Amino acid sequence: MKLGKHLLRIAISAAAACMSLATASPALAWPNKPISIIVPFTAGGSTDTVARIMADHLSKRLGQPVVVENKAGAGGTLGTTAGAKAAPDGYTIVVATSSTMGVSPNLYKNLQYDPVKDFTPITLLGKATILLALHPSVKANTVQELIAEMKKRPGELSFASGGVGSISHLVGEYFKLETGVDMLHVPYRGDTEMLTDLVGGRLSLAFGTGVAYLPYVKKGQLKAIAVADAQRAKIAPDLPTISEAGVPGFNAIQYFGFLAPAGTPDDIVRRLQKESIEILNLPEVKEKMESMGLEVVGNTSQEFSAFLEEDYKKWGKIIKASGTRIDAK
Repeated sequence: MKLGKHLLRIAISAAAACMSLATASPALAWPNKPISIIVPFTAGGSTDTVARIMADHLSKRLGQPVVVENKAGAGGTLGTTAGAKAAPDGYTIVVATSSTMGVSPNLYKNLQYDPVKDFTPITLLGKATILLALHPSVKANTVQELIAEMKKRPGELSFASGGVGSISHLVGEYFKLETGVDMLHVPYRGDTEMLTDLVGGRLSLAFGTGVAYLPYVKKGQLKAIAVADAQRAKIAPDLPTISEAGVPGFNAIQYFGFLAPAGTPDDIVRRLQKESIEILNLPEVKEKMESMGLEVVGNTSQEFSAFLEEDYKKWGKIIKASGTRIDAK
């Protein structure tokens, strides 16, 4: 009898210890259901492409489906707002970009999320080369020729963007500011329809990532004349930077990173960070990312946080100087 009671006490203690550990560390039981990656832009664009590459590998490594959800609108702010309001339980990941974390917080008066308080950075996945791409009908093959054409025909050439407040919009405003040209802004709800109209000749030009634009450039359906980065891109080494082509100091990039809603347990954030970095270092993933014009990064939460802060300040200065405003209700 005494032995039976002793074994019972051991069993109860062990059960209590297990319950205590599970309560203290939610990651012990995580994940036990599908995980969502919110892409705040339409399917088929660069942000979506990167998210789907990561989702496929995360599904295999975590043993649960990782599903990409496209929630487009308002320059990416609708989907990002949904991510900010999601439960901080490790089942929602938000893709961060310059548009949503650097540009929009400096533009919208009544933004429904705080880029610092509402998210926990996981890792910076990569930085994307931005191309200055023209429809072949535009009579310019260099940045200087384009500037001359625009000054000859002020307001006649159009530039497309993925929405008011998107990175493609603000890079265009940045270009106008630095060169003194006038061109018509035509906003879309995302990259897919915009690219269709650009390739179809209904638009003059756009600033877009190599991920989305290079396939069209290679087919001759668009012509790229420069990159917006500070350095020449590995994927297009013959293309000059906008800076070296006559607009000194011009420098703009797009980036893709993973965020979790604020309050997500640290151990889950660390696991997502670890898995993401290991995925990025897989030879096949690295090769695919680089072929699309991405510089693969993969860093710590603290490093990504500092990067986000610097990007936010940069776009704040550009937006203020350009006079761009959005009166959000």
